[in-house]
This record gives sequence, C-alpha cells and structure tokens, in this order.
Amino acid sequence: MPEPTMTPRERYRSQVRAEIKQHAWEQIATTGASALSLNAIAKQMGMSGPALYRYYASRDDLITELIRDAYRSLADTVQAAAAAGADLAGLAHAMRAWALEDPHRYLLIYGTPVPGYKAPDDITLISAEIMTALLDAAVKLPARTPSTPLDAHLADHRDWAAGHPAPPEALHRALSFWTRVHGVLSLELAGHFSGMRIDTALLFETELNDLLAP
Repeated sequence: MPEPTMTPRERYRSQVRAEIKQHAWEQIATTGASALSLNAIAKQMGMSGPALYRYYASRDDLITELIRDAYRSLADTVQAAAAAGADLAGLAHAMRAWALEDPHRYLLIYGTPVPGYKAPDDITLISAEIMTALLDAAVKLPARTPSTPLDAHLADHRDWAAGHPAPPEALHRALSFWTRVHGVLSLELAGHFSGMRIDTALLFETELNDLLAP
C-alpha cells in the first residue's frame, strides 16, 4: 500500500522541523546539549520565539527528538550490519564507524546526561534493539568455561535483556562487549587519547580480540 502523500502544509512543517534540528546539532557541537537554546535557534532562522515553539513545545521536546533520531540511526546501523552477516566484532566496527561519522550525535546519547532530562519509554525500547542485536551475536559464540560469578549473577538479574533467551554466559559476553566498546569510544571521541600518540583503531581492535578470545 503506498505511503500517504503529505499536504503542502505538512511538508512545510516537516522541513521547518528538520531545519530546527540542524541548527540544534550545530549548537550542540559548539556549546553542548545542556546549553541548547530554542530562542537562539529562532533568531538564526529569523523567527520569533513563540513561532518556533509551535514546532517544538520545549527544549526537552527538541532534545527528545534528537536523541530519538540518534538511537534510531544507530539501531538501524547495527541491525543492517547484523542482517548482512556481521558477527560481534563486525557489529562493533559498525558502531565505531557510526560514532566517528558524527561524534556529537554519539556523545548526546552516551556522553554526559543533560541535567534534568529524562528520556521517554519509546527511546528505551529503541536502545533495546541494539542490545538485542548484540545478544543475538553473543549466543553464536562458543561458550567459555568455567562460568564466572557474574554469569551466576546475571542468571537472576536479566531484566535489562528484555526477555532475550540468551544463557548467562552470553549475557556476560554481550554486557562486557557493550561496556568496553563504549568505554573506548567515549574516551576516543571525548579526546582523552589526544597527545598520547596511540593508534586508537588498533586499541579498539585489541579490545575486541580480548573480548572474543575463547
């Protein structure tokens, strides 16, 4: 069934919202998400503050849209890599490429939280799609023995896996993967390796090899 055609009014509204988001990303790149100002965006666009508020009711409304877009983009990237046959390492490289393409987008969702902001439940569901892809890849790896105390803990603390049937060892592998991959990426994108003359791509690859070792 063909998608319904937007009316000229709907197209205009969509274009204005897209332009507002573009200005918001530019602000975030220079001043950070916590300093995001709808009035400053309105001034850049030649609009009044009240006029812009017809498109986004508040700063948090706009931040929510940006975060939703970022998580949706990353989830789609990871799922596309998985559909193409990527293993856990392949998913990691897809995530790193996505992060390097637009560091501010990555840091908005995995960097310092915006003070006073709480994401709605639908964003949590989108982020869960990423973990599901990691768990799907983790269950395909050979089991490591012996089991660890964390394996036993995760057997009874698996709500974060959203009902995924992965065994505790795979939960452990996916969780370790998630924390260490984001640890390296967050440090890299925040510039903490600057001046250290470290090959960050090699560091990332070595961390993956350690994680995937039998």
